[in-house]
Amino acid sequence: MRLERQQLIRSLFDEYIEMYSSRDDRLTSRFSDNFSGYAGSSDVLVTSKDEWVRVTRQDFAQIPGKVHIEMLNLSLQDLAEDIVAVTAFFHIHLPVPEHILSRETARLVLIFRHENNDWKIVHSGISIPYGLANDSEIYPMSRLEIRNLELEQIVQNRTKELAEANRLLEIQSNTDSLTNIGNRRLFDQMLINEWNRGQRSGTPLALIMLDIDHFKRFNDLYGHLAGDACLQTLAKGLAESGRRAGELVARYGGEEFAILLPNMDKQATLETAKHIHQLVLSLAIPHANSFSGIVTASLGVAILQPSNQCLPVDLVRQADAALYRAKMAGRNCIQLEA
Repeated sequence: MRLERQQLIRSLFDEYIEMYSSRDDRLTSRFSDNFSGYAGSSDVLVTSKDEWVRVTRQDFAQIPGKVHIEMLNLSLQDLAEDIVAVTAFFHIHLPVPEHILSRETARLVLIFRHENNDWKIVHSGISIPYGLANDSEIYPMSRLEIRNLELEQIVQNRTKELAEANRLLEIQSNTDSLTNIGNRRLFDQMLINEWNRGQRSGTPLALIMLDIDHFKRFNDLYGHLAGDACLQTLAKGLAESGRRAGELVARYGGEEFAILLPNMDKQATLETAKHIHQLVLSLAIPHANSFSGIVTASLGVAILQPSNQCLPVDLVRQADAALYRAKMAGRNCIQLEA
């Protein structure tokens, strides 16, 4: 692991420990909107950021004094460019007379993801075992064999948890949090994949770029919450309209959507664009500041045969140019750039 990445991961963890042990409410701002986690011996998996904020504040209210964390072992993992993880073993020293936690080893798994130019906590799992010696023992010798088995099980469980967390993170990192369809990251990946597939198979690749007409006017009139609802409704309709294997509907950015269509000729692509255009009209989302009184969209269509003579980005440029011509033609229409 590169030194600068190791230092980054350690600084993220140290910041978390400092805020947690100091009972600093600023910690609640570090949780991702796509959060999951569990605390203590609870058997409840929290999948809501707001619920985790409530749990954290309940923790702080129950033990308001500073907590001392005695670190025993620490593992830093650089999982991806935008995903890192930390596994820690430690003792917890609470500012209370009961010292049971200070004698037990707590385990914590934290997963951070880079979101909107900041590192956010997307998963937190902490477990605190309670295993003391029997009445006839001075040292818990009878617990050692059981403890070894427990540790093996813990490793297995943690491996499964981390695999599941990675799977969920992969889905989350490719999903637009507002519309719940593919995001720009997924589009960029699929564009390259389908471009390479088209080169191998000699089949065309089509792209439809869709932009909601006068969306700023819509937001100014109805507010941003209504604007979000408009995007969600449109995304849901677009996603449900996809019928072919390999089709991808993604939010490209703002009020712009991209529909990637592998192995589709010019006629079929135009038919698909007309279907999507009609779909937007059929939603009949009111828009008093538009000429038609409802939300409309402009569509730019491009088709290329993937080859070594051009790049995937050329398909995007052509679709974007067609979209620009659709806007210049008065919006609420389809233009082809092939």
